Amino acid sequence: MKLVTFESKGARHIGALLPGESEVVDFTASDPAPWFRDMLSLIDGGEPALERARELLRVAPQRVPLTALRLLAPVPEPRQMRDFLVFEQHIRNARAITPTFRGGERLDPAKVEVPKVWYEQPIYYKCNRFSVIGTGTDVLWPRYCQKLDYELEFGIFLGKTGKNIAREAARGYIFGFCIFNDVSARDAQMREMQGQLGPAKGKDFDTGNILGPWLVTADEVADPYSLTMVARINGEEWSRGNSGRMQHKFEDMIAHVSKDETLHAGEFFGSGTVGFGCGLEQGRFLKPGDTVELEVEGLGTLRNRVVAQG
Repeated sequence: MKLVTFESKGARHIGALLPGESEVVDFTASDPAPWFRDMLSLIDGGEPALERARELLRVAPQRVPLTALRLLAPVPEPRQMRDFLVFEQHIRNARAITPTFRGGERLDPAKVEVPKVWYEQPIYYKCNRFSVIGTGTDVLWPRYCQKLDYELEFGIFLGKTGKNIAREAARGYIFGFCIFNDVSARDAQMREMQGQLGPAKGKDFDTGNILGPWLVTADEVADPYSLTMVARINGEEWSRGNSGRMQHKFEDMIAHVSKDETLHAGEFFGSGTVGFGCGLEQGRFLKPGDTVELEVEGLGTLRNRVVAQG
């Protein structure tokens, strides 16, 4: 299923897209069960809730045209957000261009030294889970930023709670997949991370975490490690990559993070940026008024406009 959270007639509902992606079955209006109050409740409901959702999708008692509603992030407030760094080409490109922010010259990415620990375990930071928006919502340019960037990613939502999860069992904890645009204030990020901590204001600002356009349940994604990923700015392709280049898989992330730490249903894990999947790697950045489109095979297209604040 392609699950959505949306606003219709001033109320927030959840539902799923019908085949053809022009209509949504409104679960909240169709069934008063607590499972359908919001997406976290559906996730918490486990397999019984999903089976009831599939039944509603088959009979489609309450339909809404997609054009008549406003899509929100599929999970507007994830229980936790972590974003990883698992594409080697991205880390090489990013570290190669970093010296230019301090008056130096760009390095050869092939000669950049990648820390040994990066190969040994999945590295991540925690995002601001309260700054999440969905497709179609404007990204507000941070007033302290001169170089704003998109990041072409996708990620998972956990469907179960667990601790010390074995890698071979980790796939069973994935509820579904969606696209992630980790919008970044690059100049702020480069400045603050010289202090050996962060990112902070390089990532943390309202509208900086974009999820959507919908949450595709795990049963509909046969192989998450062979997906074509594309970014377009104002219709021009800037980035293209493939999820098969991940050094660490989502199963590795789950096993690593859950060591002596309880993970909860409704948490989000981002893949990190695919190689060449941001403007930083290419030495070019966004401008106010730009429209950013991120497309991941089977997961839809995430579309947002960047606007300057007054």
